[in-house]
Amino acid sequence: MQHVYFDNAATSWPKPPGVAEAMLECVKDYSANPGRGSHTMAVRASRVLFETRKSLAKLFHVRNPVDISFALNTTMALNQAIKGWVRPGDHVVCTALEHNSVRRPLEFLKATQGVKVSYIETDLAGRLMLSTLEDTLQPETRLVVCNHSSNLLGSILPMEEISELIKRKSPHAKLLVDAAQSAGVIPIDVEAMGIDMLAFPGHKGLLGPQGTGGLYLHPEIIMEPLMHGGTGSQSEAIEQPTVRPDRYEAGTLNTPGIAGLNAGVKFVLEQSVEQIHTHEWGLTQRFMEGLSRLDKVQLLGPELGQVRTGIVAFNLPGKDSSEVAFMLDRQYNIAVRAGYHCTPLAHQSAGTLGAGAVRAGMGYFNTAEEVDYVLESIRDIQQKG
Repeated sequence: MQHVYFDNAATSWPKPPGVAEAMLECVKDYSANPGRGSHTMAVRASRVLFETRKSLAKLFHVRNPVDISFALNTTMALNQAIKGWVRPGDHVVCTALEHNSVRRPLEFLKATQGVKVSYIETDLAGRLMLSTLEDTLQPETRLVVCNHSSNLLGSILPMEEISELIKRKSPHAKLLVDAAQSAGVIPIDVEAMGIDMLAFPGHKGLLGPQGTGGLYLHPEIIMEPLMHGGTGSQSEAIEQPTVRPDRYEAGTLNTPGIAGLNAGVKFVLEQSVEQIHTHEWGLTQRFMEGLSRLDKVQLLGPELGQVRTGIVAFNLPGKDSSEVAFMLDRQYNIAVRAGYHCTPLAHQSAGTLGAGAVRAGMGYFNTAEEVDYVLESIRDIQQKG
């Protein structure tokens, strides 16, 4: 029985061979503390970190690589951006599609610091009406948070238009983009798109290992660091350094993981984001078309033919989503994810808050043959009742 991994929206797998090779080389040859010494191994570790920043800067069209700081994941990067930028009593706007990595920090600030939070509704397919955003923005709005692509619906928000609207209506507000589902699979140009802050994972579309990610901050943004501690620079000072990226990188970084991330990003750059997106979009269309032929399957997100990331969420009539995912795993060796996907707001928008959904997340290494096998397996589950 073949094995199909359709959970790339959670973590991509498999990784390009160069990822494990780069990590092993780091552990074996130069796994010293970067920036904590001038000996050969420490210098080599520091060089790999800077090379990874440069790779990420090339991918996201960031002028200065030091404007990218590393984090353990998108959640940590989002917490840094939200808690570092938002002040007591501020007004924040975000969509009703946000992951708990956004919602929970905002609700924490709402409860503890009197921060006002406005959630903007979308339609069932995850489309955002710009007029609704315009009506919600206030002159005193300090932050707008949007996921670039919904981790449930696969819908893609128009960041350029959102950014232009924010700058016109609330010029003091900054735009924070959650790129958990878009980094590496949708072209991102932080300057052209007017993105002030970009939080991204290393372990999804960038094809790196878990425990990696980062945050881009516009060079004019200065915020409080989420963590304080050793940086290897300005050690004589009692306060956190002001220089980037040290200010936002307290403690020893995951050097082997970042070495692997560099290999993943280089692979993405070699293949091109456009080619990766085209491949994944083709798989989603094939999968959606096949699902639409089955009896009364509920499909979430943009309609067939519409632009989306490689995510297809669905429900089978009379079947619990967790039951379907369990059967796909145990009987057909297919990995998907069921439930609420850490985004109850998006399920509320899609009308599936009471049922959850089965989510198939396709990646660059998936094939049309695998899509067909999954469709046959779902058809078999339906026929068995």
